[in-house]
Amino acid sequence: MARASSKKPRDLPPLDPMPARVDPCLATLVDKPPRGSDWAYEVKWDGYRLAVHIEPGRVRVLTRGGYDWTERFPSIVDDARRLAVQTAILDGEAVVLDEHGRSDFGMLQRALGRLPSAIEAGAIVLFAFDLLYLDGRDLRRQPLRERRRLLAPLVAGREGAIRLSEEVEAGGEEFFRVACAHGLEGIIAKHLEKPYRSGRGDWWQKITCKRRDSFVIVGFEPSTVPGHIGRLLLAARKGGELVYVGGCGTGWSNKLSRELRNLLEGMATKAPAVTLRRKGAVFVDPVLVADVEYRAWTDDGKLRHASFKGIRERADDATVFELS
Repeated sequence: MARASSKKPRDLPPLDPMPARVDPCLATLVDKPPRGSDWAYEVKWDGYRLAVHIEPGRVRVLTRGGYDWTERFPSIVDDARRLAVQTAILDGEAVVLDEHGRSDFGMLQRALGRLPSAIEAGAIVLFAFDLLYLDGRDLRRQPLRERRRLLAPLVAGREGAIRLSEEVEAGGEEFFRVACAHGLEGIIAKHLEKPYRSGRGDWWQKITCKRRDSFVIVGFEPSTVPGHIGRLLLAARKGGELVYVGGCGTGWSNKLSRELRNLLEGMATKAPAVTLRRKGAVFVDPVLVADVEYRAWTDDGKLRHASFKGIRERADDATVFELS
């Protein structure tokens, strides 16, 4: 008689190899929420898109562009080790919440330490909204409904650094109206029956209360107030190059204006990253990115009514707006 194997189910080889990295699924911007029972709705979080890879003996945190930022999110890494999994890949958004429970991108930037701040990295929370791999199984072929069913018991009800991004029990149009009334960035609609597909498609849709994108800071114009910023000069990507798209001169406090001026003056260069002649402008190395809210584009390709919302490093170049 053959002897039964002494291996426990978790000791068996994985059914599917764990991918070293997964290109994220990206939402397509639409004007209004889709309708139908096959759609689920979530808050559109205002933070950093991250993938958390949990393996025996290590946890990795990867950005949307594939950069390893594990050391920047110690509280998320520590909490990931406590999850009841052997191996997993969580897809989510890292945020810092304000006193009203809304994600605040500026507070997140301060927690990550680019500007002076009393906000600590431990304040950062990952709202997990998808599960791509679990204990030897690649779940990307499964519909979102099934992936969410497996995700929920791992992170729902937790108060730590990893939490569940809840689906909202409401119609899309009603939820969008309420989200905008409460000062949120917008909502995300996801088709419950679709598998996880890397890249941008209509199976995930975003509906924003205002338009918001990221642009490379290529310089600034000094304010008439000594030591302050008057206007940031911004660029988008096009065909591997940077193209000037205008600037923004609002969105910061007096304190932040001085901090931005000090930060950018330390990056001044005599070689502009874009073709632009502007009297009095100070050009800087294109290593920082501004998160900007705006209403529309002008006919000559410039931002209309742009307002500064936060700053990040350009290392994760995947977030920079690309002109078609």
